[in-house]
Amino acid sequence: WFLDHRGSVMKIDETVSDEAILKELGNRIAQTRLNQNLTQSALSEEAGISLPTEQRAEHGHPVQTTTLIRILRALGLAENLESLIPPPAISPVQQLKIQGKRRKRASSGSVRSQDEAPWSWGDDE
Repeated sequence: WFLDHRGSVMKIDETVSDEAILKELGNRIAQTRLNQNLTQSALSEEAGISLPTEQRAEHGHPVQTTTLIRILRALGLAENLESLIPPPAISPVQQLKIQGKRRKRASSGSVRSQDEAPWSWGDDE
């Protein structure tokens, strides 16, 4: 969900243009920067990008993914990327394959105490 320029809620779905999403992301970057009392120059320096690149991002122009990640990291928002594309769930077939590779018993070369005599049937007595 995004707020449009009038403050109304705009749902992001397949009908919203790429340009509108980029513009909203830029607005959110700018607002977060201002909330943290950072200048554009300070943010660009912290992110390791040029000032014009930071300004392009805030104005909703396309930027490289690495640039966006650097900006989010500098704003303390990098952990939010986790929710962007959640890790895929493991399918039941993959779970079965993983379970098949798990150890189910100890190996034959088990560790034995040095004081302990080797096991025998007792026929030697």
